[in-house]
Formats: sequence, C-alpha cells, structure tokens
Amino acid sequence: MTTTARITWGAASARRLERQFLASSARTGTPVADVVGAMLAAHAQVLSAAEVSVGVRSAEGVTRADVRAALWPGTAAPAGPPAAPGTSPATLVKTYGPRGTVHLLPAHDLPLWSAALTAVPVGTSPFPPAAQLTEEQARQVVAAIGDALDGTFLTIDELGEEVVARTGPWAGDLVMPAFQDMWPRWRQVMHRAGHAGALCFGPNRGRKVTYTRPPHFTPLTAREGLLTLVRRYLHAYGPATPQHFAKWLAAPAGWAVRLYTELSAAGEIEEVDFEGAPAWVAAGDTVFPDEPARGVRLLPYFDTYVIAAQPRELLFPGAAHRRALAGGQAGNFPVLLVDGVAAGVWHQRRRGRRTTITVEPLGRLTARQERELAAQAERVGAVLEAEAELTVGEVTVGPHA
Repeated sequence: MTTTARITWGAASARRLERQFLASSARTGTPVADVVGAMLAAHAQVLSAAEVSVGVRSAEGVTRADVRAALWPGTAAPAGPPAAPGTSPATLVKTYGPRGTVHLLPAHDLPLWSAALTAVPVGTSPFPPAAQLTEEQARQVVAAIGDALDGTFLTIDELGEEVVARTGPWAGDLVMPAFQDMWPRWRQVMHRAGHAGALCFGPNRGRKVTYTRPPHFTPLTAREGLLTLVRRYLHAYGPATPQHFAKWLAAPAGWAVRLYTELSAAGEIEEVDFEGAPAWVAAGDTVFPDEPARGVRLLPYFDTYVIAAQPRELLFPGAAHRRALAGGQAGNFPVLLVDGVAAGVWHQRRRGRRTTITVEPLGRLTARQERELAAQAERVGAVLEAEAELTVGEVTVGPHA
C-alpha cells in the first residue's frame, strides 16, 4: 500500500523559500541567471521591480547593474548606442513569459519556455473578427518580426514599418484599441513572437523601448517542454494543484487538470496531502524541512513568490488578504514577508542617490524582526544603488503606485 506524504503549509513555505534564495541569499559567484532560474522567471513589466526581485536573492554586492549586464552585455550608457546583438552573449532575456506578460528568463531556458508557452491553448481573441489576424497572417507576422530584428535593435515604430514591408498593408491597419489610441493589427501577436523566439526587449534608446531577436535556438518538443516546466514549477512552488499551475500560467484549468492526470499516470509527478487536500510534487521530491520558515524579506511589485505560491489564503492570511491584495490579485503591492507569509506592505520613493523605504507592518514586530527589516531595507537600497532610509508607518499610495 502506497502512503501519501502529508505536507504542512509551514514545511511547504520553508522549502519554497530555500529553493529560491529567500531563506538565505545565493552564494557569492552565483550567476544572476541561475537566481532567475530558481524563481522560474522574474516579472519585469517594471524592470526596477525585477532588479529588486533578483537582487535581494543574490549574493551581497549584486546590484541592478549586474542584472542589466546579464541582459545587455557590452551596452554603452543608457542613452548611447547598444552593442550589436550577439557581440557578447546575454545570460538573461527580457521577453514575454507566463501570462503573456514581460519577464526576465534565463537565456539557456528559452528552448523550454518556447516549447511550453506555444503549447498552452489560446483563448478567444478580445478583438472583433474584422480586426483579427488569420492564423496564416499571424505566422507571417511572427516570421517578419524575427527577420526584421535579427542582428539589430528597433523601436516599435521602426519594427512596424519593417513588418508591413515584409507582409502587406493589412498588417498596419489601425484596428486595436489601446490606451485611448489605435494600434496596428500586427501588434496582436507580439507576445506570440516572444514565445516563438522571434522577439525580445533591447535596452532603451533614450526613452524609447527597443526590440531585438534573441540568439537562435531549437525549442524542445511540446511534451518535453510542458513536462519540464511542470516539474520545475513543482520543484519551486510545490505542492500545488493543476488549478494553481493554470492560474500562474494563465492557462485553461481543464487543460491543466488533463496535463497533471497524464503526467501522474506516467509517474512524472505524484500526489501528496497538502493541508488536508490533494496536491502534487515532482515524483520522488517529498523531502521537506522540519523547521518552519523564519525571517523578514521585502519583496517588490509582482515578485514571483507572491504570485506563484499557493494557496493564496494561507500566504495572505487575515488582514494581509485585505491590505496586500488588490481585488484578490497578488503583486500590486510590494509585500513585507515575515516567516513565509505576507505581513505588511511597503513603498520606496527615490530622490537622487537616496531612497526612502516606508514599511507598514500589519502586526507588531519583535526586536529581531525589526533588525532584519532594517537590514532588508539596506539591501534593497544597495540593489538600487542608493542609500536607503527606513520609515515604519502607513503606506499612503495605492496599488501599483
């Protein structure tokens, strides 16, 4: 008779924190790409938030400059011309990742991500039929994007001109309502181009975003990509249900259930009892710490831990559910994490070389926790290459401020 492992929330939290360098920082010399790989991906819609996510997990001395050097090695000052792609290989890539949002991904993981993300079923288009691309048109646009960006950096307008020239006027039709404006038809598949390895972000040209093509790679097969992604997700955030996986990936829940059922039957993942309910871990990965999570951490907007770790009601208990979530959505507030659970919010305001970090705890901190909080504020400042000043009090700004 097979005995089902019983996992508590405390044990799961402790292991999750260990595995992504939140229980203790990465060792000196650990590449930032390896830190991002332990997180699976770092949300980078706001690059400064991603820099903090990676920096606070990295060895002391790692700053935002190290993250940018891993993304765009050999680049000049921010306003200067970037080096040609491929001059020095990047170890990180900024592109479209889980949920179709912008993430930092390890460059060596692109074959995995491309295979897995392109295998996720696509939902119904939000645009009217007359505005949509046909499947053939979508393929043409993705190919045109890859060809146009190979070996160069282009702004969105420059890329649009190249895409239209390579496909046809239909690609440039202004049919996409966006931010009180209309965007051209071809932009509907930018995230798809990212998933296919045809596009990633380059360094800004002044205030303008640029795009380039990442190094060419051969994707894994769809099954191998999905299997590897599920096992790595469970390694970092398990135990987890298929519904948790679907939420993190923005995939249909029914599809995720069928995928987990298939992988379980193949012996790739196994069921455990997680706080009295069924959940899954990678096969054989049932060893958890005996001691619960301890320590204080400051996690920025959309940190991967607060988005991926489930169940959310245990990660955001009591008052944290009301204060640190926005309409039930995680990530809109930077989070004070105490002993593995959300215990407050924080905000940082930078002025020149100084940044004021205001932390609003939802309960009383012990003297030890206050010392750890001060050290964490100092670490956030160091990552941002600024001198930090810590204030404990009410955070008056709203979500995603």
